[in-house]
Amino acid sequence: MNIIEGGVTAPKGFAAASYAAGIKYEGRTDMALIYSDELCDAAGVYTSNVVKAAPVIWDRNITSSDGKVRAVVVNSGIANACTGEEGMNICKQTASAVAKVTGDKPENVLVGSTGVIGMQINVGKITAGAKELLKLKDYTYEAGEAASKAIMTTDTHNKQIAVTIEIDGVTCTIGAMCKGSGMIHPNMCTMLGYVCTDIKIEKSLLKKALDEVVVDTFNMISVDGDTSTNDTLLVLANGMAGNEIVNKEDADYQTFKDALYYVCEHLAKEMAGDGEGATALFEATVINAKTKDDARKLSKSIISSSLSKAAIYGHDANFGRFLCAMGYSGVMFDQNDVQLSFKSKAGEMMVFDKGTPLSFDEDEATKILSEDHVTVFVDMHEGNESATAWGCDLTYDYVKINADYRS
Repeated sequence: MNIIEGGVTAPKGFAAASYAAGIKYEGRTDMALIYSDELCDAAGVYTSNVVKAAPVIWDRNITSSDGKVRAVVVNSGIANACTGEEGMNICKQTASAVAKVTGDKPENVLVGSTGVIGMQINVGKITAGAKELLKLKDYTYEAGEAASKAIMTTDTHNKQIAVTIEIDGVTCTIGAMCKGSGMIHPNMCTMLGYVCTDIKIEKSLLKKALDEVVVDTFNMISVDGDTSTNDTLLVLANGMAGNEIVNKEDADYQTFKDALYYVCEHLAKEMAGDGEGATALFEATVINAKTKDDARKLSKSIISSSLSKAAIYGHDANFGRFLCAMGYSGVMFDQNDVQLSFKSKAGEMMVFDKGTPLSFDEDEATKILSEDHVTVFVDMHEGNESATAWGCDLTYDYVKINADYRS
């Protein structure tokens, strides 16, 4: 696998565009398009929130069918969530506006929205924007990067990645973009994410790979404990690389899955580190747990705890915060088996050893915890399973951002 410069336009046959449609604020670039020259097989995973936004319902119906996908239209500013029949009409009208130009059916077009819940989108603005996006679409790196910026809300920077792999002797490419900074909690999935690939792969295997990769990537992040109404992760495969179709779980399938995992993990960490108001990426790694499920629950509980997140912000080596979070995770374990350490570029320090607090240099601990990527490392000494979760510190700015979000 090779990491290359790019995002959603890196694979063959994919174009992108961005446009200022004035969905919520005039003059802001707030719509993005992903377009494929060939119809794509598509797979998706969506929010577990019972309150689902209209685009989630629209996209889920399409990706769960045998239908193909030509394009994805995404807007930021207004989430099109809790909007009743009008919200579903917005999805249909947006998709129809694209399909009229491309000669496809509305069911060949996916949609996405992010922003304020409970506001209606102006149908004239979004359909006009969709048509403009098609005029502006381009296959360049710059077009893909602009699209990744257009879907941002409270994100401080755009998030994209591209890699190449060899399948059946043919170079295949995966390019992706996502947005997410707040209302992030592990419950698949916690953002808007779009992965494009030119590999030819059977749809059932595309879906299988996505479902399995999500568990230890996007499902292992949390910023604030809130699972969005709009969470969507889509993978589009247009087959234009020209490889022999991947139709069984062989070495080629594993190569693709490993690359997809890398892409999703990279973007997940980007989101966690860009949490609203964050100053540090907060990582928790649990090793030697009894089961994989135990390791996941323990690591997620550590990074999801408000007190743990506040300790990271304060560079405070208050290891009791992290042990407490482990204790209410739902996992049964013996605290007298546990070792807990802090790690960062500045060094490593064990502070708790099998039931006993250790003496340590507070200044050195503060130095370790003052880096922009801090890890709480836990050895359970009870098995052979491990997991890693990612979050961020909890700062004053998080409250400010969300107190003023609608204005």
